[in-house]
Amino acid sequence: MNINATLFLQAIVFAILVWFTTRFIWPPLTKALDERARKIADGLAAADKAKSELAVTNKRVEEQLAQTREESTKRIADAEKRAQAIVDDAKKRAEDEGAKIIAAAKAEAEQQVIRAREALREQVATLAVKGAEQILQKEVNVGVHADLLARLQTEL
Repeated sequence: MNINATLFLQAIVFAILVWFTTRFIWPPLTKALDERARKIADGLAAADKAKSELAVTNKRVEEQLAQTREESTKRIADAEKRAQAIVDDAKKRAEDEGAKIIAAAKAEAEQQVIRAREALREQVATLAVKGAEQILQKEVNVGVHADLLARLQTEL
């Protein structure tokens, strides 16, 4: 065989191989590669979208947490103010009640002092009458001398 014929035959076989490959093998291969590239691009786009949605959601969550912290701080402050007001009110009521008890005790003590003075006056008047009886050596009639005894009692 001649080298030129071999080269020519190989060129024809190569041309048929190229035509067959471009006609039947290359289009499905390109289609599969394009489909794979599209799926990867869609997946990356979905990942970017999910990432941005996650960032937005995280931002909303942080805002809500900050708002909740503010509300809880306000509620704690209000509760402390109410507790202090309740304590102050209880102290005021206790002081008022204490003042009433002290006033009542003072009034009772004053009444007891007055009763004790009256009892002491009566005892002194009785002793004075007995002393006068002994000095005069005669009996003093209480009914007859009631004015005198009443004056003596008020003077004491």
